[in-house]
This record gives sequence, structure tokens and C-alpha cells, in this order.
Amino acid sequence: MAKAKTTLTFYGGVGEVGGNKILLKDKNTSIFLDFGMPFSIRSKYYSGPFLAPRSEKSLIELGILPKIRGLYKDSKETSIDAVFISHSHLDHSAYISFIKDTIEIHVGKTTELILEAISETRKRDLELNFNLEKRRNEEKIKNFRTGSKIKIGSVEVEPVHVDHSVPGAYGFIVHTSSGTVVYTGDFRMHGAKYRMSMEFIEKAAEAEPVALITEATNLTGAHYSSEREVEAKLTQIISQCSGLVLADFARADVDRFRSFYNAAKKNGRILAISLKQAYLLKELEEDKRLKIPHLNDENIAIFRKKKGRYYDWEKEILRKYEDKEKVIDAKAVGRNGNRYVLALSFYDFEELIDIRPPPGSCYILSASEPFNEEMEIDFERLKNWLEHYGLPQYHVHVSGHIMPLQLKKAIEEINPKMVFPVHTEHPELFKKFLEDLPAKIVIPEKERKYSLG
Repeated sequence: MAKAKTTLTFYGGVGEVGGNKILLKDKNTSIFLDFGMPFSIRSKYYSGPFLAPRSEKSLIELGILPKIRGLYKDSKETSIDAVFISHSHLDHSAYISFIKDTIEIHVGKTTELILEAISETRKRDLELNFNLEKRRNEEKIKNFRTGSKIKIGSVEVEPVHVDHSVPGAYGFIVHTSSGTVVYTGDFRMHGAKYRMSMEFIEKAAEAEPVALITEATNLTGAHYSSEREVEAKLTQIISQCSGLVLADFARADVDRFRSFYNAAKKNGRILAISLKQAYLLKELEEDKRLKIPHLNDENIAIFRKKKGRYYDWEKEILRKYEDKEKVIDAKAVGRNGNRYVLALSFYDFEELIDIRPPPGSCYILSASEPFNEEMEIDFERLKNWLEHYGLPQYHVHVSGHIMPLQLKKAIEEINPKMVFPVHTEHPELFKKFLEDLPAKIVIPEKERKYSLG
């Protein structure tokens, strides 16, 4: 019996939301599809900032990083040809920090810009040290867009854009010697750019794949809505608020930023964003396809927290916009609360002591996925802060992940021979849900090798 030429090994994203690390081997070629941080497994052992991993060895010992020779920076040999990152969420991208600098990292340009902003605005540590500048200098960062076809040894990778809660997200169509493998990354059909996901599904179907690796996040508690509905709800809430509107949403969610911007503008308010988000938007201005409001827009302000020392990237933003009376502080917000929608992270709630939100103010939480690193909120403490200042809480959100019935329809259309569910805590539910489809549903086991063909 001939030996199968192509194999898949799942080192993350198995029985968990996020942490995707999928090794595809074909003949003498080896590539990873995503290489993310597994938040659920990591949280079993670490809780920042005081208990954090100090070495790559620690993460391998605890099973947070896979034990693979020739993959990491301290390896003399090289066992992997390339890593393809679907999008910038850290549960898909963060652990490229550990990948050898000599291994090619393939990303969309927008993802590179977002990771660059994360590198600049967050404290660099073991797990968030992407080495982007060094990789660029050594020509080991490779950018792609829809329509690219990247040849790596015996495989050809075709990235196709999808809609997700962060810009620059892609799925991959991988042509191997055993047939085509399709990887969805994270995608949805109810976002502002749902047509991109439709195009991905069409191209995936045309490829007649032998295997489909799909996210299956929203199998329980799926809450169906759309970004258009989110904007309408935000507009209504803001119109009824006589005081300050506080908002918390993921900084890199450009669609949600645009929804808050539009809702604030319709109500004659200014959207005040953090220095971190301002820096990210400045970086994203390089991608002209995003069409997001410019920082010079009169309906955008930049909120400066009270602190003793500012980092260089913060000083850069302040120098550029402070003289334009665009930068505001807690006292300015407190004096004119009904003029603003203030994007304030839970971790910045100390600012409320100086803001002192007036009666009639409210708080809007516009995120739910705990695997988004910016939104890991301690809800008990959140409720205590809101109660102290008399702030009712609204939850207005739309998921970044496809709904169950839409997912089933997409799989029917793609029509693969095998389906591997990842990025889900409910793989058994997934299998039963799709039992009537002709495809073979394979629930992957961590580090087990699966042969195709």
C-alpha cells in the first residue's frame, strides 16, 4: 500500500477556542497554518503580570508550546519551511515570537501593520516579541493578498479574504500532492464585508477539497445579529443618554470602531479613543482599502490618561495632535460628558475617579469573545465599578464567528471529503450536527497525525 503523501497534525485549536497550530506536511515540505497563543491552556498555569512564563522551555514543559525540533529560535536545525498566519488575533498569531528568524512568516499586510502596532504599544515580553523588523531586514516576512499564489516546495497556498472581527483576515486554499486542503481561519457571514466570505466559499468549492479545516466557535449560545444592527442599536442608546457614554470594544475591530463613530456622529457627539487605538489607526492608514475615518476627523478626539511618563509612541501621537485641540483628558470629559462617547478599556477605569460621570451616563460593552486578548474582563470587578458610579450596562455585539446554520450551508457548498473542526469547545456537537452530510467528520486529537488521500 502506497504511503500517503500529505498529513495534518493539530498542535492547537483542538477542543478549545483559539490557539490554532496546524502542521501540514507534503512530501518534503512542512508548513504551519497559524501559530497562536492558547489562552485557555495558558490560563491554567499563568496569570499576568506577576506569574508569567520566563522561558520557551517552561511553555514546552506545560504543553502550551508544542515540542517540535527545528522550529524554535534556539534550534540549530530547521524543520519547517514556512508559517502562514490567517489574521492578527493573538490566538492565531502570537507565538510566531518563538519561531526561528530564518523561517518565512507569510501574513497579509494589514495583519503585519496590526502586529507592528501591538509590538510598539505593549510591553514586550517573551510571548509578544515578534521581531518584525529583523524578519523584514532578512526578508523573512512575506506579504500576500487575495489572488496571491505562494509556492512552498511541493505545496501552493492561495490566500482568500474572509470577513472577521479584525481587518485583513484570510482563509487558505492549499494545493498538495494529495489534493486540496481548505482552512477557514476565523470567518463569518453576518459582518459588514460578508461578501468576502462568500467569495472564499466559492473558491474553496471550486478547488474540490479532500479536506476542510473549519472553525466552529458558535455552536452554543449563538446570538444572531449584524454590524448594521449593532450600529442602529448604538445610535438609539446614545440618543437616549443625557450624560457620558462609555464604550469598550476591541481596538483592532475596525468595523466596530466605524459603528461607534457613525453612531456618535449621528447624535452630535465626538468619539474619544485611547492613545493606543489612535496609534493603531495611524498605522492602518497605510492600508488604503480599509477606508476608515482619519484621526484628523473633527468627530474623533484622543483621550490622554493621567500618567507620569509617556512612551515614545505616545509622544509621537501627542506631538502630532495636541496643538490641534484634539487631545482631551479626564477633566475635559467630566466637564462635557454629553459631548463624548469615550472608548475606555476596563483596565483604564481608574480614570473614572477624575471623570466622575454625571447622572444619566451609561456603559456599553461591545465584545464577548474571551479569546480576544483585549477583552479578558473580570466581570465582578466591572460590575462593582459600574455600580459605584451609577452606570447601567448595555451589551451590544455581533460575533466575529460564523453562525451554526450558515456554517453547515458553507460546508455543504464546499463539499469536502473530510472535515476537521477546530477552534471549538464542542467538537462532538459539531459532528452530530453534520451527520447528514456526505463528508467524513473527523474530530482531531492533539498531536495525532492524519493522512489524506
